[in-house]
Amino acid sequence: MAELKTAQNEASVEVFLDSVEHEKRRQDCRTVVELMKEVTGEQPKMWGASLIGFGSYHYKYDSGREGDWFLTGCSPRKQSLSIYIMAGFRRYDELLGKLGKFKTGKSCLYVNKLEDIDLDVLRELIADSAEHIAKRYT
Repeated sequence: MAELKTAQNEASVEVFLDSVEHEKRRQDCRTVVELMKEVTGEQPKMWGASLIGFGSYHYKYDSGREGDWFLTGCSPRKQSLSIYIMAGFRRYDELLGKLGKFKTGKSCLYVNKLEDIDLDVLRELIADSAEHIAKRYT
């Protein structure tokens, strides 16, 4: 079975963040990193070349595919700041209604700038998702 290309590694989160060209995105990502550190009690780690993750869990699907992934994380992409909510969004309609301006993918929250969202709501969303995933996979 093929190994995941995106795995936790020893690359420096600070060096990665320093390399982000878009100054606002870099600062927003630093803010989210600090928030995630507080919420999870974990130190940020690089996953692959461009993802910053916190904590980890081991998953195994019925198909037999398995691997390790972070409980929550973020990445300063060109178009937006990506925030990974690994529990997905189906269970968070009420919180999302209070969050502000954003878009979502399967487990990804896309934010153009942090001023567009309520950071207290984001904190709650991250905390609940990370706790949910940790309980589900332990």
